[in-house]
Amino acid sequence: MRKYCALLLAASFIAVASIAQTSAILGFSPAAAEAQLTAEKKFDANLSAKNIDLFIKELSAVPHHVGSPGDEADAKYILNKFKSWGYDAAIETFYVLFPTPVTRLLEMTGTTKFTAALKEPALKEDATSGQQSTQLPVYNCWSPDGDVTAELVFVNYGVPADYEKLARMGIDVKGRIVIAKYGQSWRGIKPKVAQEHGAIGCIIYSDPKDDGYFQGDVYPKGPSRPATGAQRGSVMDMPIYPGDPLTPGIGATKDAKRLDRKEATNLLKIPVIPISYADALPLLESLEGPVVPDPWKGALPITYHAGPSKNKIHLKLAFDWQVRPINNVIAKLKGTQFPEEWVIRGNHHDAWVNGAADPLSGQAAMLEEARSVGEMMKTGWKPKRTIVYCAWDAEEPGLMGSTEWVEFHADELQQKAVLYINSDGNGRGFLDAGGSQALEPAFTEIAKAVTDPETNVTVFDRKRSYDIVSAGSAKAKKELLAAKTFTLPALGSGSDFSPFAQHIGIPSLNLGFGGEDDGGEYHSIYDSYDLYKRFKDPTFEYGVVLAKTAGRITLRFADAESLPFDFRNLQTTLSKYTSEVIALADEMRENTSVENQLIKEKYYTIADKVNDPLLPPVAKDEVPFLNFGALQNSVAVLEKAAEGLHAIMGNNTLTAKKKNELNIQLYKAEQVLLTKDGLPRRGWYRHAIYAPGFFTGYGVKTLPGIREALEQRNWKEAQEQIEIAAAAITNLSKYLDAAGVAAK
Repeated sequence: MRKYCALLLAASFIAVASIAQTSAILGFSPAAAEAQLTAEKKFDANLSAKNIDLFIKELSAVPHHVGSPGDEADAKYILNKFKSWGYDAAIETFYVLFPTPVTRLLEMTGTTKFTAALKEPALKEDATSGQQSTQLPVYNCWSPDGDVTAELVFVNYGVPADYEKLARMGIDVKGRIVIAKYGQSWRGIKPKVAQEHGAIGCIIYSDPKDDGYFQGDVYPKGPSRPATGAQRGSVMDMPIYPGDPLTPGIGATKDAKRLDRKEATNLLKIPVIPISYADALPLLESLEGPVVPDPWKGALPITYHAGPSKNKIHLKLAFDWQVRPINNVIAKLKGTQFPEEWVIRGNHHDAWVNGAADPLSGQAAMLEEARSVGEMMKTGWKPKRTIVYCAWDAEEPGLMGSTEWVEFHADELQQKAVLYINSDGNGRGFLDAGGSQALEPAFTEIAKAVTDPETNVTVFDRKRSYDIVSAGSAKAKKELLAAKTFTLPALGSGSDFSPFAQHIGIPSLNLGFGGEDDGGEYHSIYDSYDLYKRFKDPTFEYGVVLAKTAGRITLRFADAESLPFDFRNLQTTLSKYTSEVIALADEMRENTSVENQLIKEKYYTIADKVNDPLLPPVAKDEVPFLNFGALQNSVAVLEKAAEGLHAIMGNNTLTAKKKNELNIQLYKAEQVLLTKDGLPRRGWYRHAIYAPGFFTGYGVKTLPGIREALEQRNWKEAQEQIEIAAAAITNLSKYLDAAGVAAK
């Protein structure tokens, strides 16, 4: 309560301090800005929470996973809505590999026998939870077939650092099955790391400390995950490449050339299954060996041991491995002046089960946004640029709908795509957004123009106040108080922006609301309309707020006279990233030197004998001095180029023709940051600045080639990647200089 009161006080203070919005809008002349603001008022007036409620209820009425009748029905429902609102809409179908379970068995044998239920029971309080005949069962998509029996080892969250700790305990997972908690990394990283350490199977469970009764009352009393709830999900190695595993880099059309499944480098080799914490409890109770460190302990009523188990675990899985059709709904509203320039807005429609929160809360907001735009057309309004609404299929198994569409249309998109705006799940709370930093000033302006329904301050001020109250130090609070711009974090992976941003270099945004809608329904049968309406966004007002925010981005970029990109913000961010990788190298050098000295003088051996049974760490190679000069110089040169271009963009004497030519150069600029060969060992990711981490999955790595080479202690590759990133940034400077010269 104290934090909430402080938050309201901070929000009120900031709201009073904020400058009221004037008729000035970035990218618009005064007269055009007045017309734009008038259009946005009409857009807002058309939006209805009741419609969002109805869309979520109707689209979540039945399970609609990839290839199911419900999935096809939802695609047709969305298509018909777009057509009724005046859009040129069609379904674009691709054909992708999508395995569903044939056999699922997890049992414990030996002194204690146990067979996991691997099932979520229906609840009388949840109307759709009993649709068992059409629900996908509990499983991890892209697990291979497998039949393995072995001892069990607990690996905490199953990230690389956890295996280092196990090694110091003298525990090896080779030839064993591991059990890991959900959390701390994307789920696909857990079996990936287990496989690399020689494990033959992987089990993932939701510990109640992270996702269950420790967090609050469980469903149906509260929104937290019940004991028998389980998290389905993909374990595709998306940091290698997303999309259809059999058609990397090309659209998965019916006649596309496909790999043999064994050739797909983003598929795992060991069987993996998710389970509930009710199913996990007997398995964890069977573990012996040392008691785990405190940070590893969960909230189950047991002593957590690392293992191995006294009993054997038997895991048997088999899947059908079928190629299935997926249905993207693509709806276009042709621009009057620049029909070959596209502002693209997307949200996926497929779900693991009923998916009211993920993804239909976002999909419903996008539909209401599109409906309101359709109402505006009836009054004679039309966009200058073409608006493209995309309802993606097959996002859940691995971003397949968006990736296949982007790969198939890559050349066209690199010519026409001005901006991609993505959303996914949505709920009550705070604005959360990430994307290309050249969009920060324009996004800030929009965030300051939308009012939060709970606090009556702008969504910008509410988010800023939350960040200030939550900041961990006085210095951080002071910096946030001084900040006037919405900082857009870099995008990693986990939703449909990835192929646009990281494969073909399209400026991208990802946004949604949340933070007061926490629950444990994620990827379970309880992600239902009943739960959503009770606990996530009861009035559906935050669906309206998402539509207002994303809709303004869409409308402003569709109608801007000068596209509001500001590469000064990108340069500032790149300067920060450069400082970070230099600091990382310095810190690694210092830490390695100290650690090796302690090992040399046997301090670790003495401490281990006194305090705990852990083995001493092994000495590591010293970190050499790397030459970051080219990277630092490239960022410095970019500062001058970005400042120069900004000055030219502010020149009111530019002719309409020159503005239009410059606009094309602006939206294509980020493509210059793509590298020819992509990242080492995963060339699908071509952006020199952003990528999902090799061992973080959804989490972003900035300057990824450099940062990951450092983390992997590959010094030769680190120096090579420094030169590659520097060349990409230098090329962007030259590109911006040339664009500015051409506009004069």
